[in-house]
Amino acid sequence: MRRSFAVLAGFLLMGAVLAFSPMWLARASAPNAELNGGFRRAQKNGWTFVHLQGTPHQIGFQNGYLLAPEIEDILKVTMLEQTHDSKKDSQFFRNAAQNMMWPHIEQEYREELQGIADGVNAHGEKIDLWDVVALNGGEEWEYYVKQYDKEHGVRSTASRSVPEHCSAFVATGSYTRDGKVVIAHNNWTEYLDGERWTIVYDIVPAKGKRMLMDGLPGVIHSADDFVMNSSGIIITETTIGSFAGYDPNGIPEFVRARKAAQYSASIDDFANIMKEGNNGGYANTWLVADSAKNEIGQLELGLKNVTLERKSDGYFVGSNFPINEKLIREETDFDPHDMSLSANARHVRWEQLMAENKGKIDVAAAERFMADHYDTFENKEDPDERTLDGHIDLSPRGSGDWQPPYGIAGAVQNKVADANMASQMSFAAAAGHACGMNFKAADHLRAHPQYSWQQSLQRDMNAYPWTTFSVAN
Repeated sequence: MRRSFAVLAGFLLMGAVLAFSPMWLARASAPNAELNGGFRRAQKNGWTFVHLQGTPHQIGFQNGYLLAPEIEDILKVTMLEQTHDSKKDSQFFRNAAQNMMWPHIEQEYREELQGIADGVNAHGEKIDLWDVVALNGGEEWEYYVKQYDKEHGVRSTASRSVPEHCSAFVATGSYTRDGKVVIAHNNWTEYLDGERWTIVYDIVPAKGKRMLMDGLPGVIHSADDFVMNSSGIIITETTIGSFAGYDPNGIPEFVRARKAAQYSASIDDFANIMKEGNNGGYANTWLVADSAKNEIGQLELGLKNVTLERKSDGYFVGSNFPINEKLIREETDFDPHDMSLSANARHVRWEQLMAENKGKIDVAAAERFMADHYDTFENKEDPDERTLDGHIDLSPRGSGDWQPPYGIAGAVQNKVADANMASQMSFAAAAGHACGMNFKAADHLRAHPQYSWQQSLQRDMNAYPWTTFSVAN
């Protein structure tokens, strides 16, 4: 008995020595040092607010550590989507992340991406750097797969046309109630990942501008995109529909998008950063506002064709329609004359709303636009793939260029801001459909059994009220 007690006492003493040894303290304090200043708040109306600050590695580590379970979950989702559509395994994307993307990522963002992997692992989950890079490059994979298959003589299983994403507008001058900038965006994506696209990031980097943006867990950019910075620059976009083209020797789009958000103090800054090293991945029509100068811009960024317009009075709208005739001809198979197409029908609706609401556009009006269900091809209210608040799952049309490759999709979340909100670094956001309609996974899978492959990860996406988010004090 006494011997057992002595052994136990010895173990306790050894534990106490180890607990206060410099080596143990260094290991124990490392996560705390990396996490210094970072935090997450309890979910609010479907959104999780995360504050990140510090060096690139610290920002990444905080992202990874604070959102580790969500990152592990979204990695499963995005890999399921990518491998199902492309018929390529996960290692294909990890290899591309390492061998194709990584050489073109600058050091600052290499450190942040590594930090995300380190943070997730410190939390107890197991991922590596190439998982993180593949996740961040997710919007570019369909472009890359088609280009890869073409170059390697593979009969591509990738969709013929890049799926359409998002409805957005930016307006100022005589079109808005106070003559200042108003901007809004809703994210169209597959419900499988869209119901997880509910992180609000407040990022304070050691260099560059403070940023407030929406995003997926574990990303360094918004990805869908809606971001504002401390210089009053607000950035959003809609994908260029039916686009093809990719340069694997360029800089990944997610790197350029993050850099532009972090370092732009003007529309010219934004355009220059996005154009440098342009790889054609995630080709978008970018809508940008300089709320301090009350100026708005539109950057149509193809691979071969790039155009920038700006206005101090007027608007720009986006719904996945290409604009420049040369771009349409050389880089898409888009039909600008088919008014039954989602992109064209929504374009018509945007023009109607801008005309009807000239001089009256404000945050409340923008929120109404995000919930709009008017189908201009049918000339009636009918929530479907042709309405600004997209409900592809409710459309009677079972196929077409508008249908995404991974399954039924729609508008999964929404963001709105005006110049006053931008000056305070805040925006309003609504998770789920802005119209208030809930998406129920069981009902969806019952109606569409062809998507049973999603069942293990598919979940409900309820609609939440508009909620204002601001940077942390």
